[in-house]
Amino acid sequence: MALQKGQIWETRPLEYYARAKELRAKWEKSAESKEKVVGQGNTSFALDWQQAFPAITVIEDNPRGSTIAAKSIPESRRFRLASESRGWGREICGYHGVIWGSMFLGQQVDGSPFPLRQFCVPVPSNCECHTKRGQQCMDFSPIPRWSGDSTLYVGETDVEREKAMIEHKNWCNLKIINDIERIFGQEFSLEKAQELVKVSKAVKPIREEIFKLMAHVPAPLSVKELYSTYVLGGLVKLPMDEMLDFWRSVRDEVKWRTDNNIAAVGTERYRWMEAHPPGYYFLKYYRYMEKYGAVCIGSQYTNYTYAQLERKQDGSMADRNYTYVDEYRNPVMQPDGTIHDHIDYFATFPATLPIETREDVVRYNVGPGARGSQQHFKSDEIHRPYALNEFAEIYKVNGALFPLWRSGINCTLTRKEQAMKLREMGLSVSHYEGNQGGDNTDLDEKRMLENLDSWMESQGLRRLED
Repeated sequence: MALQKGQIWETRPLEYYARAKELRAKWEKSAESKEKVVGQGNTSFALDWQQAFPAITVIEDNPRGSTIAAKSIPESRRFRLASESRGWGREICGYHGVIWGSMFLGQQVDGSPFPLRQFCVPVPSNCECHTKRGQQCMDFSPIPRWSGDSTLYVGETDVEREKAMIEHKNWCNLKIINDIERIFGQEFSLEKAQELVKVSKAVKPIREEIFKLMAHVPAPLSVKELYSTYVLGGLVKLPMDEMLDFWRSVRDEVKWRTDNNIAAVGTERYRWMEAHPPGYYFLKYYRYMEKYGAVCIGSQYTNYTYAQLERKQDGSMADRNYTYVDEYRNPVMQPDGTIHDHIDYFATFPATLPIETREDVVRYNVGPGARGSQQHFKSDEIHRPYALNEFAEIYKVNGALFPLWRSGINCTLTRKEQAMKLREMGLSVSHYEGNQGGDNTDLDEKRMLENLDSWMESQGLRRLED
């Protein structure tokens, strides 16, 4: 559907939003239960296997750090200062600096006692800050810490190397589960884990359908709504039945909005994209851009975390399908002689894949590829910039806004290269400087808004209120 000049779309409040807030609050309360063993880290985006233990919960820093940054800049700064005074510089991820400071001071943003972690499982990631978070927890108090390896190599896919690396990743996860049983005296429930696999398989296509609907004009949701919900059931843990029911309700409402042309921004006339998290301490810029009739359609961080989409030759949008062979689910050679290099780290395996043992659960959880989906290399060029080109085509964007963070180095990797690739498509790209999504120290808010004004004016747009 093409946009008409001066067209005004109908808008309505999101009905599922109240339920999302309720689930988030419920998780916040349950995550600090004194009856549970509290761990720190991210056990998985796709499959929350820690729920297979009867009395274990895992708290992830990222949603907590971003929430504190959004709720209270003074408290966020006080927590980060506590980290800086202990030697952690501003190059460290803002989320982690906030949470560590909260731990050092012994209290949370609402004044309640900080729930000390009893074990730590930092997510195996190429982002250097993710590994550091586990070190700080262990250094603060003598607790068990595990860190699975994030395997990576440069060059074309090497099937034999993939086999060895994927087995190593499986071994790391099995060791963590076995050690938790031994140290905390809890038995891993295979029956519960099998149920988790079943639910994760059911939720994935629901999420994918939502992100397909996001390509509709007008956009039924903006990225601001996505950031409020997309972590539910992932970084923010939910009971399995509630997670499935919630995402079905989101899918149904988004589909109704697209069917009836209910818009996130009633004056939509410009669609723009991001690449990674925003400054949660300055979300005002989303609403500011709406004054120009500009809607942020999302980012690879939100839309691609649980769905991999691609544009077909006929212009249609579909799931990115991968074919795997043997028990390792490695990529196979295509008819033209090429090998799929971009492997969906969260791919749903065929329904026939047996989940009969804990080893099967771990293999499903780890995924089919030894290398994470954002870190693949194709020939001599970094693959990552091309992913945003396809994203831009799928979501029909006109421009992109990218941060150049001082900290969280992996968040800024290839940003300039991505911008050049998008400009080759005819898109306008703007950058702004700052520290990181959880740290407002180096963001000049006035300068950023002036930059947005200049960017929109260069696109021939004026604020509608003017």
